Amino acid sequence: MSYQTLAYEVGNGAGTITLNRPEVKNAINEKMHEELFDCLQEARSDENVRVIVLQGTNGSFSSGADLKSIPVEKLEHFDHGEYLERTYNKLVRLLDAINKPTVAYLNGTAVGAGLSIALACDFRVAEHDAKLALSFMKIGLVPDAGASYFLPRLIGLSKALELSLGESISAEEAYRIGLIHRIGNPDQLMETLKQAPPTAYSNMKNNMKCGLHLSLDDVLEEERKGQQQAGKSDEHRQALLHFLKGVKK
Repeated sequence: MSYQTLAYEVGNGAGTITLNRPEVKNAINEKMHEELFDCLQEARSDENVRVIVLQGTNGSFSSGADLKSIPVEKLEHFDHGEYLERTYNKLVRLLDAINKPTVAYLNGTAVGAGLSIALACDFRVAEHDAKLALSFMKIGLVPDAGASYFLPRLIGLSKALELSLGESISAEEAYRIGLIHRIGNPDQLMETLKQAPPTAYSNMKNNMKCGLHLSLDDVLEEERKGQQQAGKSDEHRQALLHFLKGVKK
């Protein structure tokens, strides 16, 4: 499938999605929403894709929502809530539901909803010169696209409130507070994730998310079901045989 607002490439176990509207710093308009949703679905269902990577181009990950794409005459009566439900909410729910590893490579500025989308990925890696900000409050809006859900879980409520005031932070600060996993490029992380057994990773991801809001008994039950499924998988059997051969040597 060909795309107008992004590029998609599959190779060496990775499905790489590149936001490609450099003239507006990869701001997300409705066309990009549609294409990004479709592309994520394509990568999700492709057995050749072990890891999904989302990145930007030309020194920017994404400058967030493309407000300039809204006709001026419609701004006064523009329904932000309706727009969210039709675009970002749908996209973030999909990102959260994908059972493959997802990596946001912040290879440049990530602000507003651009950063929100990165928060919905499993992992975040930022280049040294990347600037990160939730800039909603600076234009009289509240953080959205899942930021209010993911951010407090990643860095705690107090720090999430501070970051939501809109000041940008460096990659070093983002790493210090636990917002990103690494500084630099994601190559090493991607190689590790490609080796992760798919069935076990999917269940591990589900169990960890359940651990945030379910009771201990409920989580233990999720672990039981997940381990039962993983134990029947081909990747477990192959890994076990490999381990036993090593022990015999």
